[in-house]
Formats: sequence, structure tokens, C-alpha cells
Amino acid sequence: MAKKDKLPSINVAELAQQVQRQFTNLDPKDPSLWPIIPRVFLCAMIAIGVAAALWFALLSDYEVELEAERAKEATLRDDYQKKLQKAVSLDLLKKQREQIQQYVIQLEKQLPSKAEMAALLSDINQAGLGRSLQFELFRPGQVVVRDYYAELPIAVRVTGKYHDIGAFASDIAHLSRIVTLNNLSLAPTAKDASGMLALDTTARTFRYLDSEEIQAQRKATEGKKK
Repeated sequence: MAKKDKLPSINVAELAQQVQRQFTNLDPKDPSLWPIIPRVFLCAMIAIGVAAALWFALLSDYEVELEAERAKEATLRDDYQKKLQKAVSLDLLKKQREQIQQYVIQLEKQLPSKAEMAALLSDINQAGLGRSLQFELFRPGQVVVRDYYAELPIAVRVTGKYHDIGAFASDIAHLSRIVTLNNLSLAPTAKDASGMLALDTTARTFRYLDSEEIQAQRKATEGKKK
């Protein structure tokens, strides 16, 4: 049998002394004269230092960029919340506007036009006659023009029994057009023999303005501003 070759023995202590001797009496001004091990060690340390500096520089830039993106995300989130609230509010405002428009349309239906005023006055008169009341006064006054409507006061004096006068007031309130009774005064008649009462009141009814009246009202308002 062939004998196995013995591996050369390594004297670790001697090797350590050799390495240590290479690191002694080094000239820091001229590393090119250093032995191989110190030069390799120096190059490795420089490479590690450069790599560490580059790593920290890249990490710092990344952190700055990350913070900027986080701030941008927060800004975008706030903008989204504001726009979402505006969108919700817009839908609510649209619904409220539609409700107001419907309410205005209903009110306009209760306001007669100028041509329908004669029929409304006739309805008021018929409401009194239907309750067996005697009209002693029915005098329309001067029309008062407002911004979008006109108001007509009517001086009314009727005589009749208490329950009939109350029913007349209820009938006026239930007319299809808006009519209000103001400044009511109820007193016995001078000929108070059968419980007859006299009602003095100012009935106010309203109508919407036609296009010509609206234009005239706007011109008058602009003239006052000037």
C-alpha cells in the first residue's frame, strides 16, 4: 500500500508574527511601500468606507423621498376627503334646490295672475253670500308691488250671525288662492235685535307679477341703487 502524503504543518504563531511584522514601521505617507497584507487591508477598509458612505447617502435620499411621498399621500387624502364632502354636499344642495323649486311652483299655483284677480274677488264675495252674510263694504285698495309679487288689500265689512262669520273665515282660508284676513274687528251691529254681528277686516290677496311688471320693478330697483 502506498503511503499517504502528510500535509505540511502550519505554525500559526509564526504566521501571526509574520503578519504582525508587516504592520510594523509602516510609512503612512507612502502606502505603496507597504507589504502586501497591509495594502490589501487598507484597500479593503477604503472600499468598506466608500460602500458605507454610499449606502448612507442613498439611504438618506430614500428617507427624504419617502417623507415627501408620505406628505404627498396625506395631501392627496385631505383633498379627497374635501372633494368627497363637497360631492355629498352638492347632492344635498341639489335635492334642497329641487324641493325649494317644487315649493315655489306650489306657491305660484296659489297666486293668481292679473287676469285672474277678478275671479278671485268674486270667490271671496261668493264665500260671504254662501254663508248668508250681508256685505256692507267690499272695497279693493291700492295694489302694492313687491319684488316678485303684488299685494291687493280689500276693505271688507260683513254682517251676520257668529257661526256664519266663523264659517266664512274658514272658507276664505281654504280657497285655492292665498287670501288672509287681517285687523279683524267683531262687534254687535247697531240694530242688535237678533244677535247679528259686524265683522270689519282687511282681506289681503296676492298675485304674481307678469313679465312687464317684473322688468319695471327691476328698473326701479336699479334706479334706486344709482
